[in-house]
Amino acid sequence: MIVFLIRRSVQSLIVLLVMSFVIYGLIGLMPGDPVDLMISADPDITSQDAARLRTLYGLDQPLWSRYVHWFGSALSGDFGYSRLYAQPVWDAIIPALSNTLILLISSLALALAIALPAGVFAATRPYSLSDYGINLAAFAGISMPPFWLGILLILLFSVVLGWLPAGGTAAASGSEGFWNHVKFLTLPIASLTIAGIGGHTRYMRASMIETLRQDYIRTARAKGLSEPRVVLRHALRNAMIPVVTVIALDLGVLFSGALITETVFAYPGMGKLIYDAIMGNDYNLALVTLLLATALTLIGNLLADVAYAALDPRISYTKDAG
Repeated sequence: MIVFLIRRSVQSLIVLLVMSFVIYGLIGLMPGDPVDLMISADPDITSQDAARLRTLYGLDQPLWSRYVHWFGSALSGDFGYSRLYAQPVWDAIIPALSNTLILLISSLALALAIALPAGVFAATRPYSLSDYGINLAAFAGISMPPFWLGILLILLFSVVLGWLPAGGTAAASGSEGFWNHVKFLTLPIASLTIAGIGGHTRYMRASMIETLRQDYIRTARAKGLSEPRVVLRHALRNAMIPVVTVIALDLGVLFSGALITETVFAYPGMGKLIYDAIMGNDYNLALVTLLLATALTLIGNLLADVAYAALDPRISYTKDAG
């Protein structure tokens, strides 16, 4: 396993290296550059000033040369300066990263705590009234657009009932205390949780139904094992293998793809930060945030591989490493 982890870590580093070049190239090929934005904001800038600024920022150099310079600085821990936020890249990322991790971990944990038992329950009673009810609720959750769900939650709990704030964070509003933070997080977490429950429930149900049809399950039942023991001890571990893959992929999606939810609730997370960096041609900030999203996806895939071996003893990476 140690050899496998080392090999996968090296592969992940290679992927990050390639992605850094691809992302840097795509951002560099976008029309306009930071100097063009400065010129549009300040018409008094002359062509000589613009040329001097491009030389100062290295924008007059070929794309590959600028990448090599950035990569060399990144190896020493200097990821550049954010033009939009007028501060080092990491100083701009850390607050948004902490906000997103709170949102990601909370919503994913709640979604799985509800979806996995619901999927197992539905699979053990296929085509029953309870199965149809769970499927209907899952399809409703999948079908609701995230922005519409967020607006509905705001209208109900903020406008009509007045129980919760409509958006923002406790720090931005000057509020302190644990419960004030919980109040501001409740609606965005609820929105992401509701949006994620449906898909995970459907994956869990389908995987469990397929597993319960296997021969070894029939053998376990023929030996007289109780139904809860058959489901929880024999079927669930194998049924979780494809579901773990979906959960691992969700890590990267939630990290960078919660832009709609963050926009609706005015929540300063990584999704909005990535969007602002790309639209503002903030090369350094966009590159590092997108690389973080890539790294989290790679970490999720690695954790999924480790979970496969934990769920099914027949899966071993020792022979592959050898």
